[in-house]
Amino acid sequence: MTIALHLVLIPMTNDLKGRDAVLNSRCFCITLDQEKLDAAIRTSAMPDLSRLLIERTSLFASSPVFLAKADMDAMLDVVLAIEAAAASPQYQRAVLAWAPPIASGDFGPLGVFMGYDFHLGDDGPRLIEVNTNAGGAFLNAVLAQAQRACCREAQEAVSPPVDGEFEDAVWGMFLAEWRRQGRAGQPRTIAIVDDRPQEQYLLPEFLLAQGLFERHGVQAWIADPGELSFTDGELWRGGEVVDLVYNRLVDFSLAAAGHEPLQAAYQAGAVVLTPNPHNHALYADKRNLVLLSDPGAVGDWGLTPAQRQSLSSIPRTVPVTPETADQLWADRKRYFFKPDGGHGGKAVYRGDKTTRGVWELIRKGGYIAQDLAQPSTRSIAVDGEIQSMKLDVRLYTYAGTALLAAARIYQGQTTNFRTPGGGFAPVFVV
Repeated sequence: MTIALHLVLIPMTNDLKGRDAVLNSRCFCITLDQEKLDAAIRTSAMPDLSRLLIERTSLFASSPVFLAKADMDAMLDVVLAIEAAAASPQYQRAVLAWAPPIASGDFGPLGVFMGYDFHLGDDGPRLIEVNTNAGGAFLNAVLAQAQRACCREAQEAVSPPVDGEFEDAVWGMFLAEWRRQGRAGQPRTIAIVDDRPQEQYLLPEFLLAQGLFERHGVQAWIADPGELSFTDGELWRGGEVVDLVYNRLVDFSLAAAGHEPLQAAYQAGAVVLTPNPHNHALYADKRNLVLLSDPGAVGDWGLTPAQRQSLSSIPRTVPVTPETADQLWADRKRYFFKPDGGHGGKAVYRGDKTTRGVWELIRKGGYIAQDLAQPSTRSIAVDGEIQSMKLDVRLYTYAGTALLAAARIYQGQTTNFRTPGGGFAPVFVV
């Protein structure tokens, strides 16, 4: 399956090192065309979507993020290096040893919408996190169709993707997952599953996904796992059998109360679940970064020298243990502390802002310490005032191939979609 990378490339007449950084600090373009955005939303034929997007005032930034082509190439190389590592039997044995038992089974799916998050630095992009149910791809595809040029640098960067290209790629991805589990044809029913989905901030994305599935002849629901039951060897929602679940849960082992039917159906191979516990264990458990950032471990996986070099850009990561805790506390200013099974920036702490009380919780275990990779910044005009905001870049991928590139602009410790002027932003490559 061929999947095109939906980023915008800006041709330049001169090759100036750091041009992206200059543009991010001095270009105050507003490239978001609200009329185009409204038109793109209207094509979904979902009346609730416009209302939900209006309520989420910090979902879309009005300005793009500029990215050096060399940095984009380096990010793609990191993705391919991690994919190669994940195929290594030695790596798999190591990460599955600390994963929950449910992750050991492999039913075939690779996991839709992998997300690789990077901070940009003077020494190139640094991978800070891998996610198996990365949110935002559908929303960023809509955003890409609503850009306009307001300066020379953006003039040739605002052409939207070929109509239907993203949708075709996404539908092809879900079909590939379906067939990788030995199914023929296409699924009849798909459930987009998350806890209390009607309360989720990214509910508009669930609606966009539902619309895409329905346009391909699938009956699709947005469902809480409590609506599901496992009876007679099949997963049910009401009186309908669920063929495939697009999994947006952050319960990566399906162990939470109320998730028992989905867990049972998955373990029985009765439903195609993507992404699933096996995908998360191979890629997104944060303890994996301990291995991926360790040159000694990487050397045993049969990687090429170029792949090992790409992995060397991952910030060094170590587990918080009773043996390492005292030294990590002493050196805390150089670290970012994250829970092993965390998600969405929850319960993460910069070392220089970590209090003794918080540290007592961290030192009990279940955390990793990652070398601090400072995010780069984007200057944004908000209500006539120039503000400096942080940014990260996310690559959405499937089977190691990029689907979409997007940035997130924010203030504070982690991405929050609450910053005026911030939110998802298109990536313009220079």
